[in-house]
Amino acid sequence: MANNEQLKMLKELTDARSIPGDEKEAREVMKKWITPYADKVYNDHLGSLIAEKTGDENGPKIMVAGHLDEVGFMVTRIDDKGFVYFQTVGGWWNQVMLAQRVTVLTKKGDVTGIIGSKPPHILSAEARKKPVEIKDMFIDIGATSKEEAAEFGVKPGDSVVPYFEFTPLKNEKLLLAKAWDNRIGCAIAIEVLRRLDGEKHPNRVYGVATAQEEVGLRGAKTSAHTIEPDIGFGVDVGIAGDTPGVSAKEADSKIGDGPQIVLYDASMVSHKGLRDLVIETADKHNIPYQYTSMPGGGTDSGSIHVTASGVPTLSITIATRYIHTHAAILHQDDFEHAAQLIVEVIKQLDKDTVEQITFA
Repeated sequence: MANNEQLKMLKELTDARSIPGDEKEAREVMKKWITPYADKVYNDHLGSLIAEKTGDENGPKIMVAGHLDEVGFMVTRIDDKGFVYFQTVGGWWNQVMLAQRVTVLTKKGDVTGIIGSKPPHILSAEARKKPVEIKDMFIDIGATSKEEAAEFGVKPGDSVVPYFEFTPLKNEKLLLAKAWDNRIGCAIAIEVLRRLDGEKHPNRVYGVATAQEEVGLRGAKTSAHTIEPDIGFGVDVGIAGDTPGVSAKEADSKIGDGPQIVLYDASMVSHKGLRDLVIETADKHNIPYQYTSMPGGGTDSGSIHVTASGVPTLSITIATRYIHTHAAILHQDDFEHAAQLIVEVIKQLDKDTVEQITFA
């Protein structure tokens, strides 16, 4: 894929607005880009997209899953003055939310708003030292009453998404966008199928974009149940530790230094046999990689690996700065190397190899 076409894909994926439970926009973009490389594209009943590509119809089933949803908000009520109150959907840190522009997605169209709170000028000195709690925030859409907000089309249950446009930085390898968590995983699933187009591979590959990961790895459960894979890869973002104030003990990955091999997280212990194969493959092909562990987070692998009688699964992640905010930064080379690594591993995953690594 030419670089400008790749950037177009990444822009369309990240600009799409899709919070958990309302993934249609991102799913349509995913469908557009992955369909040319798939034999069959379909959805599970929760809204995950599954793109199937057959190399050997009797070979093992390999699932490569990113998630469609991004952290966002949902309208819960509108007060008499037209201010909108909301519920976070997915994990937010209150310090990154205030004064940020958002878009309310209504049946009548987009409504722009900004997250507000009581101004610091009228707070006590003690109160000013504390971060504003999420429960004390609201969204100002410029309405003067509940009735006017309703005229705008805003109602409880509407999705609210951060507003941000995909932007390559001055160093063009560094890409700034909202929703890298986890449209980059979706992009990797597309790129893996693209690179396998016309290639022989001894298996059936499923490029999957799951729903509702940010609220409990839910679409990974339903899509893995649908596919019944023999091997699983969860592709997601990971923590970059290359910004000021972060010690190597806290996080030592650097953007641009290769995909992260997740040894352990709160949702799973990585499968040793699969992990060993991936590392051997990376070493053989001189593909850079980093190790990471995330005792406080999880990926879709957490659901995939406990499907049916169990699935050998590994998370491969992209070190990313400022996740779960309005905009994050990652390195384009990490995207390329993650796709290359997964493709080289898939080419080896015939029936015998899968059997060997399952019980390694």
